[in-house]
Amino acid sequence: MTRFIPLFPLNIVAFPGEKLNLHIFEPRYKQLVLECLEQQTTFGIPVYLEKGLGKYGTEIKILSLEKKHPNGEMDIKTQGLRVFKLLEFQRQAPGRLYPGGEVEYLETVQDEETGQRENILELLRKLYGALGIQSLMLKLPKNFLSYDIAHHLGFSIEQEYQLLQCLKESDRMEYILEHLRAILPVVQETERLKERVKLNGHFKHLSPPNF
Repeated sequence: MTRFIPLFPLNIVAFPGEKLNLHIFEPRYKQLVLECLEQQTTFGIPVYLEKGLGKYGTEIKILSLEKKHPNGEMDIKTQGLRVFKLLEFQRQAPGRLYPGGEVEYLETVQDEETGQRENILELLRKLYGALGIQSLMLKLPKNFLSYDIAHHLGFSIEQEYQLLQCLKESDRMEYILEHLRAILPVVQETERLKERVKLNGHFKHLSPPNF
C-alpha cells in the first residue's frame, strides 16, 4: 500500500513502538504538527544520514501536545508505528512549507528463533558488566522485541538504519547477536587494559621466583 504523507527528516532512527519526545521549532514543522493534530493524521521520519536522505523511515503518530510556547514552538510526545520505504520525496508538499513524499509500508514478520532472546540477554549482561554499568541493565519483558533494545546496544546510526531495514524479527535479532559478539571481546580487553594502566607506577609487592 502506498500513501502520500508529511515528512520530517531527522538524523535519528525511530523504531516501531518507540516513544519519542520532540521539540518543534522550525516554521515548516510547526505547520506539519498543527495539521497532523487538527486532522488526526500521521507523519513520517525518514532517516537522514551523512550521505543524504535514506530510503527508509518510520510512520509516527502524535500522542499528545505537551506544551505550546509563546513563540509557537511545541513539545510533543510521539510513537513509532510502522516502517516505510520512501518512493518519492518532495522538499515541499503541495501548498505546504514542509516536505512530503509517497511511501510504501513494509510488512514485518515476527519469527524470532528459539534461544535468540536468551542469548541476547546473556551477552547484554556481560557487556554491561564489563562496562561497569550493571545498574543500567534493561528490565525487559520475556517477550521483548529487537526494537525494544536497539538504542541500548552502542549501535551507530548507520547500524540502527540497517536494523530498521530488516523485515524479519529473526534477522534483526541475529544482527544484534552478531554485534554483541563482535564488541564484547573488545570492551573486555579495553577494561583489562585500563586496569593494567592504573597499576603502572604503583609500588608492587612481588614475590621472586624460587630457583
